[in-house]
Amino acid sequence: MHLIMILNALAVAWWLRSSWNHHQGSWSLRWQRSLFLFLFPPLLIFMTAIAVLFMGTQGEMGGMYTGSISYVVALIYMAFFAILCVKLAFQGWQSVESARKCPLVNLGDKRARLLQTGALFAGQIGFWQPELVISQGLLQTLSPDHLESVLAHEQGHHYYRDTFWFFWLGWVRSCTAWLPNTEPLWEELLALRELRADSYAALQVDPLVLAESLLLVVSTSPVLSEICCAALGSSGAGDRLEQRVEALLAPPEQTPEAQLHSWHGFMLAFLPLVSVIFHT
Repeated sequence: MHLIMILNALAVAWWLRSSWNHHQGSWSLRWQRSLFLFLFPPLLIFMTAIAVLFMGTQGEMGGMYTGSISYVVALIYMAFFAILCVKLAFQGWQSVESARKCPLVNLGDKRARLLQTGALFAGQIGFWQPELVISQGLLQTLSPDHLESVLAHEQGHHYYRDTFWFFWLGWVRSCTAWLPNTEPLWEELLALRELRADSYAALQVDPLVLAESLLLVVSTSPVLSEICCAALGSSGAGDRLEQRVEALLAPPEQTPEAQLHSWHGFMLAFLPLVSVIFHT
């Protein structure tokens, strides 16, 4: 019976991920839909594995006896999740330690780590309390107005704690790379993250200046890994860049705060835990 639960969870997860297709629309609708399809399938599988582990290898459920095969499968999958989390956390810690070796500089009322490279780079690096890292090349290339727009964008990433939340989303991405549309959904969330930070910055600086800064920065190759890093040039390739520039030149769209009702759908992922009641 436990094996049937696992197979059902995998089938639902595969079906939901397969149903995704790229829709244009408001930031709010795109964010809610993409986040749900990205998070719900792995959460359902995760909760099913927890339920199976909690019920153990002995007993009966729905008139059917349980065995050890499903228990071992769930245990292996949970161990896989844990190993990937430790691996990503270690890589993130390495990025943070590398950034902390850079000297501190004052940028008006802000402090930043100075990266000794001619590449154009500015980003937040860390977990819950990230640090601003900016390259020597960026300081030498951008005008004061353009630099101010870049700093405003990075302040948006700090305000929304993007480095922290996208570390966990990146973990989910690694754990479910075998599910369909994992990479397209990840790229969509990255693009929406940048649109949100652009929108935040556009309330403080001239959107046209920010768009010009964006075009300058994304023309160079990424300097650091995406793990625990949120940078102006993220998701800057192809139609993503065009999308961000068009959003900056269009009338501003209000960025909604997270609403409790938007999370109600995720409660369905906890249904496998109810099965514990029927296990004897």
